[in-house]
Amino acid sequence: MKVAKALPVTLLALALTAPVAWLTAQADAGSPSAEQATAAKLVYGILSDSRYAYRPRALDDSLSAEVFKRYLESLDPGKLFFTAADIDKLTTYRVKLDDAIKSGEVAPAFEMFALYQQRVNQRVTHARGLLAKDIFRFDGSDRWEYDREDVPWVADTAGLDKLWEQSVRNDWLRLKLAGKQPDEIRKTLDKRYANMAKGVAELNGIDAFQTFLNAYATSIDPHTDYFDPRAAERFEQSMSLSLEGIGAQLQKQDDVVVIRELIAGGPAALSNKLKAGDRIVGVGQGATGPMEDVVGWRIDDVVAKIKGAKGTQVRLDIVPAEAVLDSKPNRIVLNRAKIRLEEQAAKAEVLTIPATDGQPARRIGVIKLPAFYQDFEGKRRNSSDYASATLDSKKLLRGFREQNVDGVVIDLRNNGGGSLAEAVELTGLFIDKGPVVQVRESGGRVQVDSDSDAGVAWDGPLAVLINRGSASASEIFAGAIQDYGRGLIIGETTFGKGTVQNLVDLDRWPMNDGKRFGQVKLTIAQFFLPGGSSTQNKGVVPDIQFPVSVDASEFGESTYDNALPWTRIAAVPHTQYGDFAPLLPQLKSRHDARVANDKEFQWWTEDIAQFREETAKKSVSLNEAERRAERDRDAAKRKQRQEARKTMGLDLDPLAEDSDDGLTANERNIAQDAAREKAAEKRPDPLLRESAAILVDAVQVLGSDKPLSAQVLLTEARKPGQWAN
Repeated sequence: MKVAKALPVTLLALALTAPVAWLTAQADAGSPSAEQATAAKLVYGILSDSRYAYRPRALDDSLSAEVFKRYLESLDPGKLFFTAADIDKLTTYRVKLDDAIKSGEVAPAFEMFALYQQRVNQRVTHARGLLAKDIFRFDGSDRWEYDREDVPWVADTAGLDKLWEQSVRNDWLRLKLAGKQPDEIRKTLDKRYANMAKGVAELNGIDAFQTFLNAYATSIDPHTDYFDPRAAERFEQSMSLSLEGIGAQLQKQDDVVVIRELIAGGPAALSNKLKAGDRIVGVGQGATGPMEDVVGWRIDDVVAKIKGAKGTQVRLDIVPAEAVLDSKPNRIVLNRAKIRLEEQAAKAEVLTIPATDGQPARRIGVIKLPAFYQDFEGKRRNSSDYASATLDSKKLLRGFREQNVDGVVIDLRNNGGGSLAEAVELTGLFIDKGPVVQVRESGGRVQVDSDSDAGVAWDGPLAVLINRGSASASEIFAGAIQDYGRGLIIGETTFGKGTVQNLVDLDRWPMNDGKRFGQVKLTIAQFFLPGGSSTQNKGVVPDIQFPVSVDASEFGESTYDNALPWTRIAAVPHTQYGDFAPLLPQLKSRHDARVANDKEFQWWTEDIAQFREETAKKSVSLNEAERRAERDRDAAKRKQRQEARKTMGLDLDPLAEDSDDGLTANERNIAQDAAREKAAEKRPDPLLRESAAILVDAVQVLGSDKPLSAQVLLTEARKPGQWAN
C-alpha cells in the first residue's frame, strides 16, 4: 500500500491527545516495557535500511542530537515548562539517545518525559495560585508574547513565574472582555488549569514512547511517523472512511465523555434515544457483561470500549444533556454497525453563475474532495461498495452529466493527500489513458503509474481549486491536470510535498504473536509529474492566483529543515490537450474586474491581510482599552457585513458568526459548539464561486473567439476537453 499523505499531526498534539496502552495492562510511565524495547529496535532497523527508507540516515551522535532537540520541542514547544537549567541537566542525554534506540533501552526518554510532567504540574500549581492575587489590572503597555518558538529557554523558575503571570493575565482578560465577572473568571480558569494538569498527569508510558519515537522518525524525514497499534488503527480508519461502532463523535469535557454529534445512519442516530450533549458515564459489553463506570477515563479508553465488531452489542449509561451529572442514568442498548464517515467523503453541489455580457447563465458542478481516501481492505476483497474517492467522484460526475452542467470544479482546498492509487485513478476520470505520476525509488529506478482505462467520466470544461493546504496526492492530481493542459488550476501554490510513504507493520516478523509493536509510515520514494518536474518544495503553481492566505515561510514543505530539495527528471510522453497560456491574460483581467465589486471576495482579502498582520506580531496587548477597541471594531465589522448580506438576500444563521467568548472547546456547550460549526459551513464561499466564474469566463471566451480557441485547445486532442460549448 502506498500512501501520499501530508501535514502530519504535531508531536505536541500527539502527546496531549494521549494515545492509550497497546495491551490490556498499561505500561508504567516511568519504565519502558519489553514490547517498547523491541519496537524501538525494529523502527531503527527499518529507518536505517535503504531497502525500506528513501533517504536512510545512520543513527549516530549527530542524529541523536537532532532527536534530542525534536523531543524537547514536542514536549514543550512554547518553552513554557522547562528552564535553561533543566535543559542543561538533560543535555547529558543529547548524544546518548542513538544508543538508547539501538539497544531498546529507552529509559532516558522516559526520564525526560517524567520531568516534563513534573514541570507541568509545578506551572499549573503556580498559575492557580496567581488567581487569588491582585495582578489583574490592564492599563499598562505590557504584552503577552505567545509565539516563543525562536526565543531562548527562560533561565530559571523566577523567569517562568513572570512568563506565566502574563499568560494567566491574558486568559483573564479574554474572559473579562467576553463579559464574565471576576468570580466566574476565577472559577473557569482554576478548572481549566486543573484539567491541564490532570490531562498531562494521565499521559503514560505509551505516550512517552510514541512521542519519543516520533522525534526520531521525523528527524529522518518530515513525513515519517511511528504509530502505536491504536494510532495505526485510527490512521487506517481515516483512509477507509469507515469504522465499526455506534456512529457518534465524542468529546471529553472535564471528567466525562460527551456526545458531540451523531453520524447519520448510525445505530446511535437511528435509536432516537441519544442527542448531542448527552454524557456517557458507563459502558457494558454484550447483553450481560459488567457495566464499567467510565467517569474520569481518558477519551480514547472510552472510545475503545464503545467501538467493536459490527453486529455485537454495547450498553451505555447516559445522563441527558439537560440533567445534572448526578442524575440516575438511562441505559441504552445498541447493536454496533459499520459506519461510513460521510462527512469526509466527496460531496457535490451545483453553482449557477448569472448571465453577463449577453451570455446565458451557466451551471457549474463542484466536487468537494477533502481527502484521497480508499478502503484498502474493501478493495482487496473486491467489495462492491468500498469507500473510494475515485468511485464516489465518478458517481457525482455522472450526476453532473445528467444535469447538463457547463463545467466542473474539483475543490481540493486543504486536502492533505491520501492514497496514491486514488490520485492516479481520479486523474483517469478526465484523461484518456496516459502517465499520471513518475515514482523514483531510493535506488534511482523510476516507475510510471498510468491511467490504463480508455475513456473518461467528464470530457468538458474543468478547473481545480487548490490552496496551501492542498498536498501530496492533491498535488499529483492538480499537477497532472496542468501538465496535460486538461484544466485550469486556480487558487494558491500548494504545500509542496512530493514524496511517497508506505506503511510497514512491525507485527509482521515471526517473533510476534499479536498487535503489539505498531507501524511505521516512512518515505519510500519521490514522485514527479509527467512533465518531469517534482512538486517537492515548490508545489503546484496555479494558472490564476488568489491572494496568499499563508506564506511559504510559515507553512508548507519548505518550512521543514530536513525536507528533500526540488529537482526534476526526464518527462514521459503524454497528450497535450490544451495550452491555456494565451487565454490567461483575458481570464485574469475579467477576474480582477469582477472581484473588485465582489464584497465577499473583498472581505476575504481584507481578513487575510488582517490575519497576516496579526500573525506577524507574535504577541497580544494586555491593555484592556486597546483590546476592547479591537474587539469592538471586529464586532462592528461583523455586524456591518451581516447587514450587507441581508441586503444581498442572504440571512445567515447567527450561530455561524465568529466571536471570542474566551472559552476553550472543553468549556463551551458541546451541542451548541457543534451546531455553530455546522452553521459555519453555510457561509458564503467567495473563492469557490469565483473559481466557477473563471471557468465560465474560459468557456465564454473560447466559444466566441475561434482563433484563440484553436490556439488554446490543441486540434489533435480536442476530446476530452470540449471547452467551447
